[in-house]
Amino acid sequence: MTELDPTYHLPGPPSPIPPDAVPLYGPRYQESPAELFSELRRTHGPVVPVLLEGDVFAWLVIGYRELHQLMGDPQLFARDSRIWNQWPNIPPDWPLMTFVAYQPSILFGEGPDHQRRVDAMSGALSEVDQFELRARCEEVADALIDGFAGSGAAELMTQYVYSIPVMTVAWMMGISTTEIDGVARDAVAALDGGEDAAAAYGRLVAAMQTLLEAKRAEPGPDVASRMLAHPAALTDEELAADLLLVAMGGQEPTALWIGNTLHLMLTDDRFSLTLSGGRSSVGQALNEVLWENAPVQAGLGRWATRDTQLGGRQIQAGDALLLGLAGANADPYIRAASQGAAPVNNAHLSFAHGSHGCPHPAPEIAEVIARTAVEVLLDRIPDVILAVPAEDLTWRPSFQMRGLLSLPVKFSPVPATRS
Repeated sequence: MTELDPTYHLPGPPSPIPPDAVPLYGPRYQESPAELFSELRRTHGPVVPVLLEGDVFAWLVIGYRELHQLMGDPQLFARDSRIWNQWPNIPPDWPLMTFVAYQPSILFGEGPDHQRRVDAMSGALSEVDQFELRARCEEVADALIDGFAGSGAAELMTQYVYSIPVMTVAWMMGISTTEIDGVARDAVAALDGGEDAAAAYGRLVAAMQTLLEAKRAEPGPDVASRMLAHPAALTDEELAADLLLVAMGGQEPTALWIGNTLHLMLTDDRFSLTLSGGRSSVGQALNEVLWENAPVQAGLGRWATRDTQLGGRQIQAGDALLLGLAGANADPYIRAASQGAAPVNNAHLSFAHGSHGCPHPAPEIAEVIARTAVEVLLDRIPDVILAVPAEDLTWRPSFQMRGLLSLPVKFSPVPATRS
């Protein structure tokens, strides 16, 4: 296990829970996080005392400048969760344990060792041919649409949205087709933080270890083989953990980016009125979702290495700070130049920022997958509409992720592309 940085303060007693701490769980957070973040900013400012499941105290950072500072200063706000002062209050079966329990993952790395692993991951991803990737996405999308095109109805989340990134990322990583469905199910369970999260995470680790054994025996033109051969010479433990991050980061957030974009285009007149010629609006919709309804709403997190202040709040050494990505994107500070509308630039924080931001070129790969998925669907079934009232759609009960449980649609039946 990596040694604790000697400059960090050892965990002290748990910080007292402020009397105005706000629960960051329950129906309101699930249904309308944007409204909740706006209210929290008005009543608490950019740094909000919150309670996670089990009433575990943490700080939620929803100010754009404050979150930018948080993610850009790893010396003051570290990724090493072992300095958390709340550990005495955390039961072993805590639902969010998989996100905070220290492990030899790139997510918890610091300094040169962390950069070594980022280099290996970025190097492997940089060799993905994005033209070939788009062609693969189109092939997968067409095959999925063929499965329901003649029926005039579909449930897009299960029949389309989730399948495209998991099948594409599996191809990119070199995962066998027999493993794909299990990896997809376990990624969803692990990121939702429910009762099966820890077991699902364990199965994912085992799947990555199996992948490594297969690629060591028979390398291929895939991410796993390239990471194995990278000069950084990662250990098997490091490789399994970092490949798991590629699998989870490439599949689940990308799927929800697709789903949230389709939701926007099917419910907002600015997009739905032009579905028959909607290709020109897809890029705008994808960008707007990252600003307004990001797949990753919040995340654990960072831990203060010493007493400090942030956003006018006194932060104690060992306090946990949550990345309020969606809340920061809605900060009036960053919206002022756009008169409150979603900006058309890429200054959002949906891919995080700093040394632990989404590594290059992962955002570009995710966009290729998401854009292709939306464009192919609109090309094939241009008159697609919701099959239920928009208000009847239900959002997943996830602390971190923002996505629909289902997205039922109807349309004029169309022929399959293949006989």
